[in-house]
Parts: sequence; structure tokens; C-alpha cells
Amino acid sequence: MTEVTRAGIFQLGDLPVTRMGYGAMQLAGPHVFGPPKDRGAAIAVLRAAIERGITHIDTSDFYGPHVTNQLIREALHPYPDALTIVTKVGARRGSDGSWNAASSAAELESAVHDNLRNLGLDALDVVNFRVMFDVAAPTEGDIEEPLTALAELQAKGLIRHIGLSNVTATQVGQGRAITSIVCVQNMYNLVHRNDDALIDHLAEDGIAYVPFFPLGGFSPLQADALSDAADRCDAAPMQVALAWLLQRAPNILLIPGTSSVEHLEQNIESVNLQLPENVLASLDTIGAGDTQD
Repeated sequence: MTEVTRAGIFQLGDLPVTRMGYGAMQLAGPHVFGPPKDRGAAIAVLRAAIERGITHIDTSDFYGPHVTNQLIREALHPYPDALTIVTKVGARRGSDGSWNAASSAAELESAVHDNLRNLGLDALDVVNFRVMFDVAAPTEGDIEEPLTALAELQAKGLIRHIGLSNVTATQVGQGRAITSIVCVQNMYNLVHRNDDALIDHLAEDGIAYVPFFPLGGFSPLQADALSDAADRCDAAPMQVALAWLLQRAPNILLIPGTSSVEHLEQNIESVNLQLPENVLASLDTIGAGDTQD
């Protein structure tokens, strides 16, 4: 058993993945735009992730754009049989680095082919549709047309499984009425707990929930409370935040990103951190005022 498998394995459709994965977003340049400062370091961290037993990499061709997928291909192709690569479509980058919606059928088909080409694949394991009604947060709106377009690409054999990102619970329900949804990727952490009910509902149906920004948006007081909990566990705050997510629900998959092998090692070590009940109780108070149904 490798260290990462101690956190468990979860099924994305018919694809078994380690609950501790790796997010490639930080491999691009500043603001996820342009090439990395150190291409060799980016290649090294990808290879280290695989060597440590991670079988779940999260990416998108609009990271860079094209940068992270090309790095993944350079570092890891031909890919190990056990590796699952999850990508995203639904957005494009402007020449100024802006994030723009790209959800027409033509744009989605083009994005799928871009991912296939830059990753060097004949079919994509999982494609998340990134909803862009509001780039910063889930916002209600109809997703039938773009999701139907992705389902048609799935029927053609270009996509194995479909997921959703930046979505509301209503949109998850709409998506599941159109096609099988294997994962939902939203912002969620100790402080931002709006998806508590959604996580539990998805867990009942065996659908993965993949939180991003595990330390995003903490106030100074909240950060101090996390640091205090970390001191009690003799661990780093990031490790405690990741361990809390792993203990929060069995369907939560982690994709912390880093461009450093050292930080990758620290993230992986969080799977060995079993938070005691008194620490869990203190952590739950950090975001108590921010939890919504």
C-alpha cells in the first residue's frame, strides 16, 4: 500500500482513483496564464506525484492556456494504466488573461479536441463542464444545452465520463437528468461550507465531490484558529485543512496543487493525519457562521 492509498480509493464511474489527487493549475504562470517560471520543476512535481502513487490528476486546457496539458503529456506520456486525468471545458482565456464563458456546442467540441490533442489521448477519462454564469461562484441558470452537447461527444466515444464544476444543487439535479454525473467540483473548505447538504446528498449516490481552494478566503481570526489546531496536531495548517476534508465525507477527493515537490510531499503526508474529535469540534466552529443549506 502506498501512502496516498491510505486515504482510500473512490470510483469515478468505472475509474478507481486515489482520494488524494493532484491539481495541475499551479503549474502554469502567474494567474494561471502563460508558461511556468521553471519548466523542469513542473515536470519533476508531476513525475513525483505519480511515483508517490497518485492516480488522479486534475487539469484543463484553459490553464495557460494549453500549458498544463502539454506539461502533463511531456512528463507522463505514455500514461500509466492506473492514471485518471480529469479535465474541464466551458471557459476560455482572453489575450489579457481574462476568464470567459465558452459553452456553445462548437466551443465545447473544440475544447474537447484541444484537450485530446495536448494530452495525447484518444478519449478523455472525465470532462467537467465549468459553468460560467459567474466566474467566481455558482449561480443559477440553465445548463441543458451545453451538457447535452457534451453528452453527444460522450456518445461519440470522445469522453468516458462527465462531471460539473461551479454549480448549484439545482444544476446538479438538472445535469443528472441529462446524463450520468460522476463528480462535482466546487469551492469548499473549513470556512466556505455552503455545499454541506450537497456533499451528503452526493455521497448517498456514490458521486464524488472535489473541493478546490482548501484554504481560500480565511479571515485572520479563522486562520489563527486553524494554526492553533495545527499546533495541537504537530502538523502544518494546510495538512490539517486537507485531513479535515478527507474526514468530512468519504466521497471527497482532494486535488491540492503545487509546483514544488517539497509541498507535494507535505500534502501527501496529510493522509496520515487522523484528527481527534476535540480538534474536529474546534475546527467545525471556524466556519459555523458561514454554513448555509
